[in-house]
This record gives sequence, C-alpha cells and structure tokens, in this order.
Amino acid sequence: METIILTVAQALIKFLDAQYIEQDGVENKFVEGISVIFGHGMVLGIGEALLHNEHTLKIFQGKNEQGQAHMAIGFAKQNNRKKIIAVASSIGPGSTNMVTAAATATANNIPLLLLPSDTFANRQPDPVLQQIEHPEDLTITANDSFKAVSKYFDRIIRPEQLMSALLNAMRVLTDASDCGAVTLALSQDVQGETFDYPSSFFEKRVHLLRRQPADLESLQTAIKMIIESKKPLIICGGGCKYSRAAEELKLFSEEFMIPFAETQAGKSTLESEFNYNLGGIGVTGNLAANTYAQGSDLIIGIGTRMTDFTTCSKWLFPNAKIVQINISVYNSLKLDACQIVGDAKTVLHQLTEILKPIGYKNPSVSEINLVKDAWNNEYHRLTVSRDEIDIYSEISHSYDRQILEFKKVTSSKLSQTRVIGILNDTIAEDSIVVCASGSLPGDLQRMWKASIRDTYHAEYGYSCMGYEIAAALGAKLARPAQDVYSFVGDASFMMLHSELVTSLQEKVKLHICLFDNMSNGCISNLQMSNGLDSLCTDFRYRNDDSGNLDGDFIQIDYAKIAEGYGCKSYRIINENELKFALEDSKNYQCTVLFDIKVLPKSMTNGYKSWWNVGLASVSPFEKVNKNFDQLTLAREKARKY
Repeated sequence: METIILTVAQALIKFLDAQYIEQDGVENKFVEGISVIFGHGMVLGIGEALLHNEHTLKIFQGKNEQGQAHMAIGFAKQNNRKKIIAVASSIGPGSTNMVTAAATATANNIPLLLLPSDTFANRQPDPVLQQIEHPEDLTITANDSFKAVSKYFDRIIRPEQLMSALLNAMRVLTDASDCGAVTLALSQDVQGETFDYPSSFFEKRVHLLRRQPADLESLQTAIKMIIESKKPLIICGGGCKYSRAAEELKLFSEEFMIPFAETQAGKSTLESEFNYNLGGIGVTGNLAANTYAQGSDLIIGIGTRMTDFTTCSKWLFPNAKIVQINISVYNSLKLDACQIVGDAKTVLHQLTEILKPIGYKNPSVSEINLVKDAWNNEYHRLTVSRDEIDIYSEISHSYDRQILEFKKVTSSKLSQTRVIGILNDTIAEDSIVVCASGSLPGDLQRMWKASIRDTYHAEYGYSCMGYEIAAALGAKLARPAQDVYSFVGDASFMMLHSELVTSLQEKVKLHICLFDNMSNGCISNLQMSNGLDSLCTDFRYRNDDSGNLDGDFIQIDYAKIAEGYGCKSYRIINENELKFALEDSKNYQCTVLFDIKVLPKSMTNGYKSWWNVGLASVSPFEKVNKNFDQLTLAREKARKY
C-alpha cells in the first residue's frame, strides 16, 4: 500500500480538497473553501497546513466565529446544499461562539462542517489556556456543547482517527434526509502529529446524491386520498427547492389544478405570480393561503417539516387528511400522515404519471382566484403611499404613544410595509433577498413577490438573530452575478454585523436594508397583543423619575457605523430618499447600507392565523386573563398530534 506521511491538519485539508458531489450527472467540487479566525489552538496546526500544503481551497478570514459560520450556512443554502465552506476556530470562546450557528444549520438541515480546536489530548499542559476543567470527568471539554446541536460529532485524539471521522462527516453532510452541522473537534496537539496515511484516502472522491423513488403501496394510498379530496392544498417546503423539483411541482399543480402554499424555506421554488401559487402559509402566512387552507380537506406536504409556524400550531387545518412527501422518514411521519418517503422531484413525477390517466381535477379550483384577489387588495392597502399608518387599535393605545414619539425624533412617516413594496418594485428581479428574524420574515413571506426562482433566502427554522448579514455574504459568494439584499432589523444588526468587514475585504457588494424602529418590534407586538405593556423591548434610556427603561428613545445613526467601516451609507426617512438611495447606490462597488427609519407597529397583521404561546394562565392583568381564555379555546381546536 502506498502511503504518505502528513500531519493531521495537513491530511484534513488534503482530504477536503478532494471531495466532489454529483447529482443528475452534474459534478461539482463540494468544499469551496475554509473560513478561519486564527487563534493559538489552530494557527500552528490548521494554519500551517493551509499555508504550506498544496490545495485549491479558498481561505476566508472571518471576523466573528458565529458570523463566519452563518456565512457558510448562507453559502450552502444558496447552493441548494451542493457546496459548502468549512469553518475552523481556536479553542475556548472561539469554538463555543459557533454553537449557535451549529444549531441554525441543524434546525434547517443545511450542511455545515465545523472544525473547532480542542484541549491537548495528552493532557500534559492541562489546564491549557481557555480550557474549561471538569474535575468529575476530564474527558469533557467545552466542545461537548456541540453534541446537542450537531448531526454528527467526533473528537480527534489520535491521528489515525481522522480517516473514519472524515468519512462519517461526508456521509452526513451529503445526506439529503438528515444533514446539518458536523463537528470535528481537533485536539490542538494532535493537529501537528503525523501518521502514515494511505495515499488512496486522498484521491478524488465523488459523493452521489441518488434520487430515491417512493414505493408503489404508499403512492397508491396517496392517489386514493387525492381522488377523494374536494379541496386539496399542497405545502411547498425547502425540500422541494433543494430537490430542484420546481418544474415537476408546476406540472403537477397545473395538471390537477391544485394550488400550493409556501413555507419560508420553500418560497421562490416557483415564481410568486404563478397562478396556483397562494404564497406564504401559517403564522406568517398571507390571507390567500390561510383562507384556502382552513377549508382544505387534504394537505400534501412536499419537503416540509410541518413546523408550528407552518401549521399555526396544528390549528390551521385540524380536520384535513395529510400526505407527507419527504426524503426523511422522521419528517414524513409528521401529523400522522400518509408517508411517502422519497425525493420530491422523483415522487412528483411518479404521482403525475399515475394520476394523469385518471383525469382528476380539483373541484374547488374556482376558489383560488377569489382568495388571491382578496390578498391582492390587502397587499395594495399595505403598500400604498399614505401619511398615516393603520393602528391595530384592538391591541393597545400604547401604540399611539410609540408612533408619535418615533415621528418626533426621526421625522419619518415610512411604514415597514410601504418600504418593502418600494424595494420589491425597484430592485432587479433576480436579486436575492436574505432574512431571518424579527417581524421582517413575516412581512416578506406574506408580501415579497419573487419573480425569479431561488431568490428568496430565509432562515426561519431557527429564526436566528445575527444571521442576516453574514448569510447574505455567503449567498453573494454562491451567486456572485446577482445582487444580494439583506433585510435586517436594528436589533439583529446590533447583535451581529461583523461580516460587513469581510464583505469589504473580499470586495463583495452587499445591499443592507436596515429597518430601524428603535425596538425589538416583533416581540413588542407579541407582548402587547397578549395583554401586556411593552417591557424591555423598546430601546429607551432609563427614566430618572420612574427608574424604568421607559425614557426617551435611543437614537442610533447606523449609517455612520457603516460609513466608519468603509461602506457607502444612506439615512432614509421618506420615499424620495429611499428611491434616490436605491438608484445612487448603483454607482458604488462596495457594500451599501440603507439606514431606513420605519414607524413602529407598521408591519403586516396575522391573517386568519394562530400561534400557541406560553401565556400566563393566571395574571393580575385583566387583558392577559381574557387572552388566556381565548388561547384555551384555540388549543382545543388544534390537532392533538
């Protein structure tokens, strides 16, 4: 056997550089590069390998470990899980900074390879700098925290272990049914140790993504349920997009006149204007999809996990029968469904071939245009130019105070929905929009019209604040020819925007649309809609008289922050300024930030939706008790499993 002597770090880099992926006869290099923030735990191990070892991996310099990992998630997601960027960090805080990103990847079934450094395997220098000691178990390190949020975890404490660990890592990263974060903790002393590795281990390795067909028995059961249905509805999830099943979904929907609604991950699988596309469904769904869903007797889920936001906490269609088409056996079981385990593209083709000769057509096709017309009227109301916004008066009079104060300190009259409408009408049709947390994902799932496929990029499986800008960078690296717009709230911007600097370093232009309403607006809405006053959700100074955080708004000039980094920035308080900025920004090649002051409480409302929340069952507040009574009634209506 031919062998080669390499350090563990050198072998790791050499192996990653030789990984490829193939589907439908198309072969791509799987590992595009590696993002690093060097520290003492890996700069002399992985750092040496990257500097001197021959490889073609592109090296990115992250600014925050969570940020660089979110960049990698955005890159993999925009590539429909066919390419990845590995992420390496030093020991201690560098490693644990990535735990949140690992959870984000795993919740969304996005492949993410994390390479956190670990303590010394030989324990000679224990406790090494940044090591956490557990006197009751010396095998525990800080990296054990990744176990709860990873699909696969391994710790390399001997050089020869690397081979089985890497093979298992690739198994999970290329598994369409169960991929997510893979964590390989690398003991920092072992990174530099050598082993006589078989040369064959580093040969080009092609991982085949096979399209699994469904079995005939489950197909026949589903066909019978469809034929018997009077008002079927498809729910298009992220699995439909990752499978590249857009044309099969379009053909199936048109042939049998069955409309479909979109989850956050499934949105832009097909164009928004497609006649049978009802738009977003669930808690953040629109009027068309939710109205149609409430009367549906059959739900056909395609590549969806059926989360509580999609099903309105199992309340939206309590009596409908369920068919679940999913490559994951676990997800195909959701809601006690008729299981069809298989690839979305393949299964849709199978169903079409069987159902077409029968001549089935949806009996409720006439309702599709009715619900779409109702939503289009509401969309116009949300986006029409007006001086004053509608106040949800049934929630709280405190809204009036917040809005008036905001207007006073900013002079802005812009509503969030109006801004979204202007952006949708103005930016290039093939622009990719990225969002993740707060009220923006709800407004965008309802309102954003995707004219081009694969241009809506939402992380809502984990709804992770701080994802938006870093992932936008990843999306841009994946699709350099397309403009990328990050939609981010002021609270999320403050939480993590470090990869702005990386975008400048890489000479990559991002468009950051920062919606500043001086609050955690989404959570403020949740408080106030359930009978509470706003508490620690607005960004206010501490009041010297009351001692509470209910003083004046804290005014932050985000445009200046971005300008300080080297971005082009604009402060925007009216429509003309927004339209000018969008046009003028075309003259700049660097990242651009639009600091848009939007009125509080100017988001979309919930359209025939419900969300099961942990409201206090007994409270001194009368409104809370009233809301709990309503909550109890809604819980009784929801499906039990």
